[in-house]
Amino acid sequence: MQQNSIYEIKEFLRSKGINPSLQRIKIYQYLLKNRTHPRVEDIYAELVNEIPTLSKTTIYTTLNLFVSKGIVSKIMIEDGEVRYDIDTTPHGHFKCIKCGRVYDIDIKPSIFKDISTDGHQPIEYHFYVIGICKECLEKEKEEVAQA
Repeated sequence: MQQNSIYEIKEFLRSKGINPSLQRIKIYQYLLKNRTHPRVEDIYAELVNEIPTLSKTTIYTTLNLFVSKGIVSKIMIEDGEVRYDIDTTPHGHFKCIKCGRVYDIDIKPSIFKDISTDGHQPIEYHFYVIGICKECLEKEKEEVAQA
């Protein structure tokens, strides 16, 4: 669901049982506009000038609320690094070891149906690939060509 206006975001958050405070609206709006799988630090750096009273604790609390309501996913590709994704549809992620960016990658949801869970009931699946993105590979090629 793509909300653009403050009014649409307020109504969406209300429909999910979330009180639409200014901080929650701005954090959700940031996630809509920046589909970069941001960390709390990224969101804080972007919004603190606009909302001087904003704290990282507020961002963590808000994101955890969004995750609990199913409107944001928590991504943990590497130890100690938590990112957030507003796209909650089944898809995978690719993390570049050179630039650190995380990209969405398409995967077929049917890939998960053949996974044996030994009688357990899965609630969610995660699919991550770590490597070098095409932009970094192009930069490497250009650097080699110029040398």
